[in-house]
Amino acid sequence: MDMTNAPSDSSAHPALVVKIGGSVLGSQDTSLEDLVELQRRGQIPVVVHGGGPVISRWMERQNLTPNFVRGLRVTDAPSMEIVAATLGGLVNKELVSTIHRLGGRALGISGVDGSMLEAEVLDPELGLVGRITRVDPAPILSVLAAGYIPMIAPVAIHAIDGSEWSAALLNINGDTAAGEIARALQAESLVFLTDVEGVMDSEGRVLERLTSAEVQELMQNGAVSGGMVPKVEACLRSLDGVGTARIVDGRRSRALLDLVEGAASGTRIDKGDV
Repeated sequence: MDMTNAPSDSSAHPALVVKIGGSVLGSQDTSLEDLVELQRRGQIPVVVHGGGPVISRWMERQNLTPNFVRGLRVTDAPSMEIVAATLGGLVNKELVSTIHRLGGRALGISGVDGSMLEAEVLDPELGLVGRITRVDPAPILSVLAAGYIPMIAPVAIHAIDGSEWSAALLNINGDTAAGEIARALQAESLVFLTDVEGVMDSEGRVLERLTSAEVQELMQNGAVSGGMVPKVEACLRSLDGVGTARIVDGRRSRALLDLVEGAASGTRIDKGDV
């Protein structure tokens, strides 16, 4: 299945797609300041954001218990309403507002807008959780062309196919969404800003560089597990169209700027032939 519609104008491809994890948001990192500085320098990143902790808090306020299977949030219809409202609404708009307060220009969208992200139900056991089947980069490229940082909430629309799920909103893992978007845009780099230093071995040491084969081995032997699995899987998936992918500690001051300026940090994942 063809997962993407590639943009026709290669000059419009962004150099950088950044995933900001929900666990990083609200900490003392400088991720948003870094994004604004990159924009001032003429480089406009594409940003995919999470918001898991906010979703869980709002679920608990509605007396709903967050439940996860294989690291993915089980999403029934009431939970999906909260996911869409918090990710596409509260979290997204607070991020956009902060970017503007810092002197930048951002425009908040979700994968539903323009049917940018189409998906199908991943597993009925998980409810309204989607697997991306198509990415249309046109809305993202339009936002970039207008000079704004696209701030993307990972909510998708089910294909309009006459099924019981037709046109339903689907919850998408933010790491997975970032990988698919970077691949569709053929970005130069994909960066995950998260709350760990990088991919670690069994003794807790950060692995500075991994090839696709090495990542597969780490997943098979259990050294990579939990929330790191969708991140490394997204990195591997993105390498079809992206040069390199990195998993970086977003809690560090200037983590993103330092990386763009050439400082090595976190874990770099590539195909192994560069």
